[in-house]
Amino acid sequence: MASYEIRPLQLRILDILLVVQKVCEEHNLRYYIIDGTLLGAMRHKGFIPWDDDLDIGMPRKDYDLLMKHAAEWMPQPFEVVSYETDSNYPLPFAKVQDASTTLIERMHLKYLGGIYIDVFPIDGITSNPIMQCLYLMHYFYLKKVQYFIYRDPYRHGHGSSCWIPLLCRKLYTLAEVQEKMRKLQKKYDYDSSELVIDHDDGRKGIMPRKFFGVPTPILFEGKTVMGVEMPDAYLSMKYGDYMTPPPGPKQRQHNFHLLDLNKSYKDNA
Repeated sequence: MASYEIRPLQLRILDILLVVQKVCEEHNLRYYIIDGTLLGAMRHKGFIPWDDDLDIGMPRKDYDLLMKHAAEWMPQPFEVVSYETDSNYPLPFAKVQDASTTLIERMHLKYLGGIYIDVFPIDGITSNPIMQCLYLMHYFYLKKVQYFIYRDPYRHGHGSSCWIPLLCRKLYTLAEVQEKMRKLQKKYDYDSSELVIDHDDGRKGIMPRKFFGVPTPILFEGKTVMGVEMPDAYLSMKYGDYMTPPPGPKQRQHNFHLLDLNKSYKDNA
């Protein structure tokens, strides 16, 4: 059971989305609310009541432009954190965070920052199912190595459970793995591919590019934001009967190790 109120957190991360939307409008970048955020917009006209995160996707070209110009485009106290902006960042996608807050998600992954929204690059992918399988095997191998490099190797003690994390640290550096993942992700161009992928969802993240289409206005918590062009097709492919809420035991929110909406992570470092 989480120890914090969810609604104040939801409203603060909504503020982050609106800042990102303004930056995208100013610089002609495409973005879409995706995953559970889009599901919430369709089913609840806003956040899923028990959901305490927010996801957007950006075609790779737009994503890379945001990463390149993040420091100059993003107003204070908001920051883009990613492999491109922080060599110690342990994930293959970006976050836009509110630097006036503090968040540590898990003790064994002690990346310190503020509350955030996730920003996923959307890339092209081959239509060949065998090549898709090989591609995803390669990607998730690299993602697992990335996790083991960053994770506390002694999370489960000093027995055999620490051997794989320690071996990964011997064989790779975080920077090397990030470069390999980025090169793999960019293998297929988004705008010339029939199928595209949100890598974080693996095979479930593969779908026709036309489902994303042109960013399309949709209401979210009374605000007009950008969703995919074909939301029903997108959500049906990803979740099936998405309009039926899951049973109570599956209605889970995060249980963050540390959350402070009133103090900057820079003061908590």
